[in-house]
Amino acid sequence: MELESPAWLDACYVQKVLRKAENDESIEVSDISVRPATAKGDNYMSDMYRIAVEFSRGQGDQRNEEERSLILKLLPQDEFRERMVNETGFFAVELSMMSDTLPRISEILAKFSKTKLSARCLYVQYEKPTHVFLDDLAPAGFRMAVRQEGLDLDHCLLALRNLGLFHAGSVAFGEQDPTALARYKRGMLHKDNRAEMGTAFNTCMKSLAEESAKWPELNPRIPEKLLKLSECTYEKGCEAAFVREDDFTVLNHGDFWVNNMMFRYDERQKPLDHIFVDFQISHHDSPAEDILFFFGTSPSDEVRMHHREFILLKYHVTLTHTMAKLECSTEAPNFDTLPEMLRKRALYEVVIAFTLLPLVLVDKSKVKSLDDLASSDEKYDNPAYQKKSYRKVMTRLLPLYNDMGLLDV
Repeated sequence: MELESPAWLDACYVQKVLRKAENDESIEVSDISVRPATAKGDNYMSDMYRIAVEFSRGQGDQRNEEERSLILKLLPQDEFRERMVNETGFFAVELSMMSDTLPRISEILAKFSKTKLSARCLYVQYEKPTHVFLDDLAPAGFRMAVRQEGLDLDHCLLALRNLGLFHAGSVAFGEQDPTALARYKRGMLHKDNRAEMGTAFNTCMKSLAEESAKWPELNPRIPEKLLKLSECTYEKGCEAAFVREDDFTVLNHGDFWVNNMMFRYDERQKPLDHIFVDFQISHHDSPAEDILFFFGTSPSDEVRMHHREFILLKYHVTLTHTMAKLECSTEAPNFDTLPEMLRKRALYEVVIAFTLLPLVLVDKSKVKSLDDLASSDEKYDNPAYQKKSYRKVMTRLLPLYNDMGLLDV
């Protein structure tokens, strides 16, 4: 069913938003056109709309006609997603990130970098209907990559470079305002999240276990281990994400996968710029979480197999050089210690690859919603688990994870 436009979203309301954002009471909106901003399966934690706006504003004795495209992100209206997002606090996190934290981090980075971290936030409302208005990035040439293909090396290098910038900027921000990051405590895998999160992850793992039992190229002990792991998938993921006292920590994006980033391209379709979207699960923790989330969901298998260390080096160089330029007093991790940081949390990547990578690879025509999962009676029949591309990736990764002892409960 197509997403319906909210009844309260009209030209008068958009006029109020633009007047406040531009600090210009002369703005008069004459018309708006509203349509869904994402396809089914592209965004699970909010409802998104693209709003084409026609308006005018006064300049001296005349009025100038203008057009603008905005994005509205609205707290989900269906019962399951609204309850999950409210209980976890994810939407409130994004409002805080977009209206306060990201502008402050961007101001710190702007001293030496012109890289934009996110779209401009125009307006936020915490009370119902809870929502945020953002500038639309599409008119500036940004678009999402094709998630089913996996990101090639150029895309991955650009994304991890900007991740290094964001992480470094968050370290400097935290040093300037030590209490500022304390509000960002919960990632996707956190013990205090509502039970539905655990049920969803465990159900996905069980479906993978049952499907992988049909793959004769796998050691039959592996599906057996997956089935046992499905009883505590979320719990084990939370243990991998636990913050340790001696950890080097940053503000994580928290949901760093191909659908939560946009790219701008040159005439040969080579990516020139990258920008982050969707900050609902941002949290203060080890940077290993963002890195492992990315590797578990977003690169092509060729990149995942052959270029992992090179991508990590790009990230590390950007992180350390940026922290040095910002004169951070916090000591950046040595590159030689980065693999150990990732190894300690390796199960995090495993859980993400087993439960979220299928959502990345599934054909858009076969995408299922979180409602489908919630009402699936402990069986999640995700078509991606039967897809050849997912089977190819998993039959290579599963033996590696098994040899590392990551499938043992």
